[in-house]
Amino acid sequence: MNRMSAAHLTIPLNSIVRVTNIKTGESVVLPITDRGPFVSDRVIDLSKAAAEKVGVYGHGGAMVKIEVLESPAPVRTGGKWCVQIGAFSNNQDATALKAQLVRRYPTSRVLQFGAPDGGEWLRIRVPADDKRRAEEIAKETSTLAGVFLVRLD
Repeated sequence: MNRMSAAHLTIPLNSIVRVTNIKTGESVVLPITDRGPFVSDRVIDLSKAAAEKVGVYGHGGAMVKIEVLESPAPVRTGGKWCVQIGAFSNNQDATALKAQLVRRYPTSRVLQFGAPDGGEWLRIRVPADDKRRAEEIAKETSTLAGVFLVRLD
């Protein structure tokens, strides 16, 4: 929270990005260290320190420009992909949906695990972590808990 870092769903982990506040022109260079945001109207989560640096802390959100400066893996191709669903506040709801997904996608692995802030998440790991297949599953899956295409590497 107090280090310069960010979370993004699809930029490879350990990439270095520049995030610029479009309104003020303030920018920060920082690494992608986590996955997120798991909110449909946001594309990047900044740590508190990074949000303060670009003048968006306390606003809850702002229009920003994201530039990938360095990446350990290709940004547009390759990667290990999955579909993440959650978070569920009720463990039973997550378990029930997991059972449905296991039947619906028998060649995929459906994992259930605790979310860092409480609750449960589901993750559908498609064969060979294929992006196209993960995209298809994300498009055909609907739940109030939220469905997100996530890059694992």
